[in-house]
Amino acid sequence: MKKIYFALIAVLSLGLMSFLTYTVEMNTVRSFTIDSLGACQGISYQNGRIFLYGDREVGMIREFKMVGDSLTYINKEYKLTRNGQDVINHPTGIAYNGTEPTFMGNSIRLNKEGTKWKAVIYCIDWKGLLKTGTLDGNLINTIDDDACIQGTRPEYIKYNNKWYVATADYGNNGNEVRLYDPAALKKAGKTSDKGVLFKKFTCTAWVQNLHWIPSKNALVLIQNQKEGRMWRFTYVDLKKSIETGTQQVIKEVNIEGKQDELEGFSFLGSPDKGIAVSSSRKNNVTFTNTAW
Repeated sequence: MKKIYFALIAVLSLGLMSFLTYTVEMNTVRSFTIDSLGACQGISYQNGRIFLYGDREVGMIREFKMVGDSLTYINKEYKLTRNGQDVINHPTGIAYNGTEPTFMGNSIRLNKEGTKWKAVIYCIDWKGLLKTGTLDGNLINTIDDDACIQGTRPEYIKYNNKWYVATADYGNNGNEVRLYDPAALKKAGKTSDKGVLFKKFTCTAWVQNLHWIPSKNALVLIQNQKEGRMWRFTYVDLKKSIETGTQQVIKEVNIEGKQDELEGFSFLGSPDKGIAVSSSRKNNVTFTNTAW
C-alpha cells in the first residue's frame, strides 16, 4: 500500500512540475531610427550577423552588426528580386538555422481593403543571396501556404530533437501555429501536400512573427494587442502547446507606451538582450532587456 501511495505522490509531483511556469520580466531600453527599410517587417539574428528586412520599393534585407551598444549598418543590402522584378514584396519571416533549407515568407494583399491575402513560402539559397545580392539563381522553390488561415511567418524550432519550420496566422479568428517538415516543405507545391504539416496548435490573435528560444524550450509569439497596434510578447511552452493542441502560456508581456505596430523581435545570442522592430518610420528599432 505504501509503495502505491508513494508512486501516486511521485506521479502527481511530476504532473505539477510539468505545468509550473517561470517568471519573465521584459522592458525596453531605448529606441532609435533605422532608415531605408521601408516599413520594417522583421529581424533575423544569425551567429552575430543581424539582418533587418522590409518592404521598401521592393522587398529587401539590410545587414547590421553590433558595435559597442549601437547597431551599425555595414553597407550590405540584398534585394528580394529576380530579373529585376519584385518577388518577395512583403517579407514576413526568415527561417534559418545554418543546416536546414532556408525559407522566407511573403504575405500578398489581394484586395485594397486588406481582407484577402495570399501566403507564400519561398525556399531560397541563402548563401547565394548574400553573395549576389538578389534572388537571381537563388530561388529554389515557391510554395503556396494554403494550410494557413491568414499570412505566413516561418521560423525554425526544434521539437523532440528534430527541426521544424513553425509559422502562424495574423488574424483574430481561428489562429494557429503550424509546424512543417522542412525536407517535405522544400519540395512541396503547397503546404497542404501530404507529409508537410506535422503538428499544429491554436494561438491568440495578431501574431506578426515568431522567435524560438532553444535554451528555454519556449516560443515567443510577437504580437499586437489590437490589429496593427500596441506591443505584446507571449512566451509559450512549445512542447506542452504541441501536446495539448493549444498555446500554453508561460508569460504574456504587454509593453506600455508602445502604440505602433510591432513586427519582429530577436534575442542577440542569449535570452536577455534583444532587438524589437516596428513598421514606423521613426524609432522603428528598440533594444530590450529580459530577466528570467
